[in-house]
Amino acid sequence: MNIPITLSERLPPLLFLVRTVSSPKGAYFSSPGAPPLPGLLPVGWGSGGARRPLRSGGFRVGMAWSLRGSDVGFEDKVRSGVVREADERHVREAVEALRGGKVIAVPTDTLYGFACDACYLEAVNRIYEIKGRKHTSPLAICVGDVSDVDRFAVTDHLPNGLLDSLLPGPVTVILRRGESSMLEKSLNPGLESIGVRVPDSDFIRKIARGSGSALALTSANLSGKPSSVSIKDFEDLWEHCALVYDSGVLPSGRAGSTIVDLMKPGLYRVLRPGSAMEETVATLEKHLLREETTQT
Repeated sequence: MNIPITLSERLPPLLFLVRTVSSPKGAYFSSPGAPPLPGLLPVGWGSGGARRPLRSGGFRVGMAWSLRGSDVGFEDKVRSGVVREADERHVREAVEALRGGKVIAVPTDTLYGFACDACYLEAVNRIYEIKGRKHTSPLAICVGDVSDVDRFAVTDHLPNGLLDSLLPGPVTVILRRGESSMLEKSLNPGLESIGVRVPDSDFIRKIARGSGSALALTSANLSGKPSSVSIKDFEDLWEHCALVYDSGVLPSGRAGSTIVDLMKPGLYRVLRPGSAMEETVATLEKHLLREETTQT
């Protein structure tokens, strides 16, 4: 991208979401992860994990387990009322918290993350405060459906059907905001690009739909500290959240999604290989996009 400062240079590790459905037979979810390619990624990008198909539709895993009852002190905190199960019963209260400018903690396919209304400046600032993070590190957004993407970013230069082929799934698309974007200018000021996710997670997608907005997401940890794969990992930060949603231990490790820059018509650039690079590239090239190179 021929601009002085790009999202790819400043965007922190993103959170990429998964379908998580409780059932008598276990938890159904998708699990991304892939190591970074040397020389491609700016400082700060995450890494690690095993690859998986782009859109598995979810699979059942018996390894996901709840922390409730595993630690007496921890269970006391759970009983304090801030913790809820990440299921449909609690979608409405999550939406109300977001509309009230609150920060909540939610599970994703990779990590637990802090979320707020991306158009609520005070809530966005609160996330930065909780993490002890510099405001120069931008946040990505998450929306409920593919049809919502063009409310926040420019998509008319993309081939028909491309976004529907990539999303929902473990892919973050970098797009231009455009003048008609519903995002506040105060979110990631100075950047003309935005990272957009449509998560493969029923819980968080219902929250995003109910909010009528986009969610800002970032990992639930202090800046520079290890990321969280269970709510116990960040229990010292619960007090800063209106609600904490528990989906047990996330067995997919600390991997992130595949991040791809689609700002230039007809071109793509992989910024992070993530969990589904091969499948993503195959989809992009099926839609006749070419990889951007230094000669392009």
